Amino acid sequence: MTGRGRMVPCACLGLFGVLCWVWVSFASFPDDQLPLEALDAVDRAAFQPQSALSEMEFSSISSYRGPGNRDRRINKELPILLWWSGGLFPHFPGDSERIDCATSSCLVTSNRKVQMYKRTASIIFYGTDFRAYEAPLPRLRHQTWALFHEESPMNNYFLSHGPGIRLFNYTATFRRESDYPLTLQWLPSLDYLLQPVAVPLGEKNRLRRGGLAPVLYMQSHCDVPSDRNRYVQELMKYIQVDSYGKCLNNKPLPENLEDTATATGEESSFMNFVARYKFHLALENGLCPDYMTEKLWRPLHQGCVPVYRGSSSVADWMPNDHSAIIIDHFPSPKSLAEFLKRLDENDDEYARYLEFKKPSRITNTRLLEALETREWGVNDMSKPNYLNGFECYVCDQENARLAAERTYRKAPNKNQPPKPKMANNSHMGCPLPGPGYGHVTDLPEDDGWLQIWPQDYWQSLDQAEGLESLIRHNESDPSLLWKHIQNMAVSRARGKH
Repeated sequence: MTGRGRMVPCACLGLFGVLCWVWVSFASFPDDQLPLEALDAVDRAAFQPQSALSEMEFSSISSYRGPGNRDRRINKELPILLWWSGGLFPHFPGDSERIDCATSSCLVTSNRKVQMYKRTASIIFYGTDFRAYEAPLPRLRHQTWALFHEESPMNNYFLSHGPGIRLFNYTATFRRESDYPLTLQWLPSLDYLLQPVAVPLGEKNRLRRGGLAPVLYMQSHCDVPSDRNRYVQELMKYIQVDSYGKCLNNKPLPENLEDTATATGEESSFMNFVARYKFHLALENGLCPDYMTEKLWRPLHQGCVPVYRGSSSVADWMPNDHSAIIIDHFPSPKSLAEFLKRLDENDDEYARYLEFKKPSRITNTRLLEALETREWGVNDMSKPNYLNGFECYVCDQENARLAAERTYRKAPNKNQPPKPKMANNSHMGCPLPGPGYGHVTDLPEDDGWLQIWPQDYWQSLDQAEGLESLIRHNESDPSLLWKHIQNMAVSRARGKH
């Protein structure tokens, strides 16, 4: 122990000498003329861990290079993008890769050891996995944050509040206003809509006379923010509905369809079974503009009429103005039921809802242009998937930002610094959940839905404001979140917040 004690001062002096040498070497070069070795040394001195790159292997050859990509830098000169949600890392095998995108190249990795590395320019988060109490802190000034969230708003209401979404510089969400929109993620192609009607109207009428209900409801995810079961339960008072699954079940599935995995995909026996119905109740689990799932697109594909509640802007994306029945256009479940009964009894009126199966009857130019111009594909090997697409979007944006910063540092009197980019509520911004039927004030205090979803929404706001406070105070311990939330609650109570 005595020998070790004597060695400490010597070691400290030695380390001090090395750091001084690095500082002098660094100071003797302009930013853009630093030898790479010096940059790496400074990175290691300023950030911990020293460097994780030595433990990684990056592919030097990519399968695709954008036509505008003239980036000839070697791997150790490229900015790094860190996928914080490792399970979403869109490369296999390994945890690190070089990507060559439309205009530039980057290194991408799911190895969190590079979090504090100076070359790590951006961190990409998966919205469903993002938790305020697990955020990477302190937030470094030289890093941007990117959000990928294509799933339901119910998965993380943190993102539906201004203080939450403002933390991100780049977004890929179902909202058309996001930087990299995923609005039509559940619609593979125009041909998917144009597929012939799976069960002709005459056959559907024959099945109706045999006792099949006009309306199908199939749901096993029961307790959700949209409170859809409450509405369906009221609707069932006025019209016959065959309800399969765990929610409001009144009819058993055939034995060969009891495995719910068949409903997740488009297994042929399942698709043939549900295609027999004239109307499909298509109610999303969460309500938000532009959030539309297979519940909407699948009935259109099969030639059934969706009775829809979900996106408040759904009409903007329909093939024409007569292809879906929108629940919110009716003042009550009773009036909707009466309308469905009239359609069920009038073949000509019902058939109008299926006219979009003819290409000339698809009149929505927004839909056609979006399908034609989106750069990512669904089951389309000629285009990147949206994970790789967003990754490249962030890569190109970050390279442009870093180039603008270098240009500004060289001649600040002649050039403007890059403008900061920040997401806003239009990139996600889903509303407070409301009851599926009736007014919230009419619900009993012990109502299960009331005790869960409105509280979850407002607690998510507390966490968003808490994380924003942690970052503003340059905290490095995310577990302090609860202390910041408590302090803000006290300030509000005193009228200071």
